[in-house]
Amino acid sequence: LRRVIVVVVVFVRDRVSSGEKGYHCNLQQEQQQRQQRVVVTANRIRGTQATTKMSAAASTTEMTATKSMPAFCFSVLESHLQKRPHPSTPPGIPNDDFPLFVTWTKKSRGDYDLRGCIGTFSAKPLHEGLREFALTSAIRDSRFPPIENSELPSLRCAVSLLVDFSEGKDYLDWEIGVHGIWIEFKDERGKTQTATYLPEVAHEQGWGKVEAIDSLLRKGRFRAEITEQVRKSIRLTRYRSEKVSLSYDEWRKGGS
Repeated sequence: LRRVIVVVVVFVRDRVSSGEKGYHCNLQQEQQQRQQRVVVTANRIRGTQATTKMSAAASTTEMTATKSMPAFCFSVLESHLQKRPHPSTPPGIPNDDFPLFVTWTKKSRGDYDLRGCIGTFSAKPLHEGLREFALTSAIRDSRFPPIENSELPSLRCAVSLLVDFSEGKDYLDWEIGVHGIWIEFKDERGKTQTATYLPEVAHEQGWGKVEAIDSLLRKGRFRAEITEQVRKSIRLTRYRSEKVSLSYDEWRKGGS
């Protein structure tokens, strides 16, 4: 088992941006089609305190992602949409405290497009977190209309587990295709902002490190010119990721 922090893959104010492999969220598509961006609704992460919290959780709790997690998210969403009682959490899912992300994508012309994505870096009981973010990401992503019952057969759900948090020496101290990155920086008004990309994003988009950092600054609402001085002022935390996903068909067939 790997040491992990969980994150389930929506964007509102004061929250952290993220990208995921398969969502094709590059800058051009962000400008042309906002629904191609993957964003993460996260509770505020504040500097050393947040990084310390994440690292501490990762170092004291061992767990691995299983298909029972997105399967439970499907059960929660279907029950909500069909106005049935909420399901009980499967006994195989532990209830330790974790940060987490839940991501919904919808099949379209052979690919999956982002349909909703919300998560938090604040640790909370996993049963509660999966239940909460399964629904929040499906019906409260401000970039999309709420998911409807008729869409269920086209959906895929993903749960990502983030592991091995460590502080980078500078904004280049991470490896493409290996690390996710979480940055903290001051915007043009001097306000602290944060943003994150999951490990798959830079590799999937074909970005170099500087391109990824600049894109992440824009996701984090930095609107001024991006200079080398701005990049050097960034505080970067790197991490690794496990991800487990499940399609509707797999879930209906009993995949867990």
